[in-house]
Parts: sequence; C-alpha cells; structure tokens
Amino acid sequence: MYTKAEASAVKQKFWTSFGKYMSPVPSASGEKVNWINYKTGIKGIFFKMDANKEAASICVEIFLPDKILEHLYYQTFRSFAKQFEEVVGTEWEMKENFISKDYKSVSIIYIELKSVNIFNESDWPSIIAFLKTNMIGLDAFWDLYKPAFELIS
Repeated sequence: MYTKAEASAVKQKFWTSFGKYMSPVPSASGEKVNWINYKTGIKGIFFKMDANKEAASICVEIFLPDKILEHLYYQTFRSFAKQFEEVVGTEWEMKENFISKDYKSVSIIYIELKSVNIFNESDWPSIIAFLKTNMIGLDAFWDLYKPAFELIS
C-alpha cells in the first residue's frame, strides 16, 4: 500500500515518462503538441487521460454551463461516430449527461484499458502503448473534424 505522497510520486514518474516518450511525436498537423495537456482550442471540450490501479482511459469530456451548446457538441460527435471510429481505429463509448467523479453532468466519449495498474511498472508499456495509439488517433480525428465544432461555437 502506498502513502498519498508515494502514490503521487509514482503517478508523477509515470506521466513524466509518458510525456518524454511522446514529446518527439508531432500532431497530425505536424506541429509540436503537449500530449498530456492537449489543447482542443474549443471552450468546453477537453481531452483527458487517466491511469489508476484498475485501468487506463482516454476521454473526450464536453462540459459547458450552456447545456444546449454542450448537447450540440455531443450530437456533432455522434454524427461523426463512423468517421471517428475509422480515423481513431477503435470503438469508443459515448454517453450524454454522464455524472463525473466530482458529481457534475458531462457528456463523454471514452475508451478504457482494464486490468492494468499504474503502480505496477511492468504494466507501463501496455498503458503507454494504449494511450499513445488512442491519443494519436484522437488527434488525427480532431485535425480533420475540428472545423465542424468551430462552426457551432
């Protein structure tokens, strides 16, 4: 069992390692990108990665005070579901009005790799491969379809 400080240190080490691993990888547009703190350029749309003692995940989180605009963004993702799957290369779950860990209603598009543990360094290659593949795919989709979302905002 890890203390809070030890757990934080392990997570910090993992994300630093992942960041260094991904730093030479350009975005789909060929530009340098901060993969860990990916900027979508659209207010209310966030790309988030997580890894814990049970799973690793990537999530497109749509959260806005204006729930009508949030719904429009979510529906736009749904309308591109086939293209999303083709570009990203994997099937992701889509949920509207999902209640997050901090009890806020959000719309999410996500994929999860179960049965991996960030505290087990032997799982890191699997977690990193999962995050890399799916983030690169998500970035490629965003590069192609972001203009449709910009039309909404």
